[in-house]
Amino acid sequence: MRWARRSRRSSTPATRTRQRAAPTSSETLHKISEIYDRIAFAAVGKYNEFENFRIAGVRLADLRGYSYSREDVTAKSVANAYAQALGGIFTQELKPFEIEILVAQVGDTPDNDEMYRVLYDGSLQDEQGVVAMGGHAEALMQSMQSGYQPGLDLGAALRLGGEALAAADPERPLRAEGLEVALLDRARPRRAFRRLSDAEVEELLQGGS
Repeated sequence: MRWARRSRRSSTPATRTRQRAAPTSSETLHKISEIYDRIAFAAVGKYNEFENFRIAGVRLADLRGYSYSREDVTAKSVANAYAQALGGIFTQELKPFEIEILVAQVGDTPDNDEMYRVLYDGSLQDEQGVVAMGGHAEALMQSMQSGYQPGLDLGAALRLGGEALAAADPERPLRAEGLEVALLDRARPRRAFRRLSDAEVEELLQGGS
């Protein structure tokens, strides 16, 4: 899984590993993070709200893995917990949370990859291929769906998402330092999550693979 750019919109092409990209304006306030061995979290909206959900997801995964086994920790179980919590807030509180969450898991093969999107009202969606959240989501989805195909390598997937972001907001220059990029690499033992440096992102945007 791979990548993110700095602002309140986010696009996610899914490839041989699974990747995410979202605009971001901070080097430390991440929109994309690790939840567990092969599970990642991405979100848009108010940072303090989705950061509380990220922390809760990490704790839930750790507890389930300790109480049962590491294989019992799945993206679906974490996403279901998020959906129940957000649904409760939406129906019981005067002001719902202004966030969207994506939980993804890389499997042993692409057919076993999972990706779940949780909306502010607790709605849970099983996503395939590409996902866009936040501002310009519809335009981003249209752009990425037109160029997406299964099996894209890391560089091609990153460029696809980058081109979609640039097209959706032509006044914002597309630069490596303006992107938060991470991936779930199925080839890595146990912990699949890895962040890409600005230098790695720049090389990929320039045509690397």
